[in-house]
Amino acid sequence: MDEFEAIADPVRRALIERLARGPARVVDLAADHAISRPAISRHLRVLGEAGLTTAVDHGRERHHELTPGALSAVRGWLDALDSPVVDQAAASVDVRPRFDSRHLDALDLEVRRTVRERGSVDADGEPLDSARTQVDSVSRQKETG
Repeated sequence: MDEFEAIADPVRRALIERLARGPARVVDLAADHAISRPAISRHLRVLGEAGLTTAVDHGRERHHELTPGALSAVRGWLDALDSPVVDQAAASVDVRPRFDSRHLDALDLEVRRTVRERGSVDADGEPLDSARTQVDSVSRQKETG
């Protein structure tokens, strides 16, 4: 499993955040979550397989710690997204953000569609009726083919 798959789970991200503050035992990590110690151990095993954490034995106790530099691939990917766009033809740096208002508007539209399809409330907190949701779902299917 790679780093991106490992950090996709919110529990594993929380474990990484906790281990960034220092080593901890499974029992200490389980105390911070509403899941069992075996579940925490499974999450730690996934993080270990991805090379993000290591387990160090201290006598009878096993302490898990974040591997230094383990998130460098993720950091590099994020840094590449944040870096300015380089126009090779003009050999200049374009300082526009990578995600302009078009991207954010499209994301907003997709979130609203998803909320409607799930039969939740709209952006104003008003309940959606199922007939409107079904019509919206059918029209969206026609739009996407």
